[in-house]
Amino acid sequence: MGNFIEQLSSKQLIEVERQLFLYTQGVQEIIPTEDLKNKIAKSVLLNRPLKIKLGLDPSAPDVHLGHTVVLNKLRQFQENGHIIQLIIGDFTGKIGDPTGKSIARKQLTDEEVKRNARTYFEQFGKVLDMEKIELHYNSKWLSLLNFEDVINMAGKITVARLLERDDFEERLAFGKPISLHEFFYPLMQGYDSVVLESDIELGGTDQHFNILMGRHFQEKFGKEKQVAMLMPLLEGLDGVEKMSKSKKNYIGIDESPQEMYGKAMSIPDELMNKYFELATDLTTEEIKKIKEELDTGIFHPRDAKMLLGKTIVRMYHGAEAAKQAEEHFISVFQQGSIPDEIPIVEWHGESQASVIDLLIQLNLQNSKSEARRMIENNGVRINGEKVRDIQLRVPVTNDLIVQVGKRKFVKIKM
Repeated sequence: MGNFIEQLSSKQLIEVERQLFLYTQGVQEIIPTEDLKNKIAKSVLLNRPLKIKLGLDPSAPDVHLGHTVVLNKLRQFQENGHIIQLIIGDFTGKIGDPTGKSIARKQLTDEEVKRNARTYFEQFGKVLDMEKIELHYNSKWLSLLNFEDVINMAGKITVARLLERDDFEERLAFGKPISLHEFFYPLMQGYDSVVLESDIELGGTDQHFNILMGRHFQEKFGKEKQVAMLMPLLEGLDGVEKMSKSKKNYIGIDESPQEMYGKAMSIPDELMNKYFELATDLTTEEIKKIKEELDTGIFHPRDAKMLLGKTIVRMYHGAEAAKQAEEHFISVFQQGSIPDEIPIVEWHGESQASVIDLLIQLNLQNSKSEARRMIENNGVRINGEKVRDIQLRVPVTNDLIVQVGKRKFVKIKM
């Protein structure tokens, strides 16, 4: 690729710098940065949109805020007229990405892949304009490869290079098996970039190896190499582990406004700046001001967290829902009142039950040990009264309200 920056007018250079500044905000690593600037310059000079790739292995279709870190960056490219290439790995998904796995993933069926892909598509529409994206299924080209093509592809990468991958290296060191088919996952993901001639590929830092494979194969097939843009992984509500539904530390974008807002209020203070930067649509200037006011004490952390919760709800449910979620939180959690709308559960059990059995039968706790810990931590209330005795027998009556933690309420109907 030639140097397009030198050919720009002063007006065009300003536009390139504007886009470059926007796209690099919040990014953990760009490989290489100079190529990104040159690709933007080429796009501006030739009035030709860039092709921005995101590969999706449709094995876990529930989208949470951790996923939106990459989606928000894609939206910035989309809003500047660039082409978003969403690749549904309906072929690679049958293998499963080995990233971070100590054992081979279960291979998905065609129906599982298609069902998960449909769910992704519906949820991504909350962040991206799905009418303006290119949607691709990589079975379209990967299923056409014959065995000779596969051998030719495998000949463009060494085993030593594949074993540099952390998960493979670790499994090898501990004597855990690596199936041969797993080696082909990064090869096929890299081949996707060859076919689509992608300019930029986005992903989390855990996708470092896979995305660099796209650059490697584009070069081997005589194509212009894509730029790798790696986004930070967003820690979940525990402040330690990567946000994940399996770890129950997530905020799902399909959750109710009240649930989203309540969960946002439990985000650790030290992560607020990161959430503002990676998980909201606020401008760089707005985020900078929030950071400065937090650092100087002008902005109280509680108020900043309320703004964060309101912003997140507004992005996925609208301004009115965000306002109502905030009012609900203030009423219930700051003023200690019981919410007006509580899920109603029909009771078909005995007229009296132990408090632990009651919590389990109402699906407010998963086990007796969890229920016992919640009571011991003063996290259970019956009709607003705190339960202090784990042996308590509760008379079950009509309209009895059971509360667990700050967000779980149930009203019993006999």
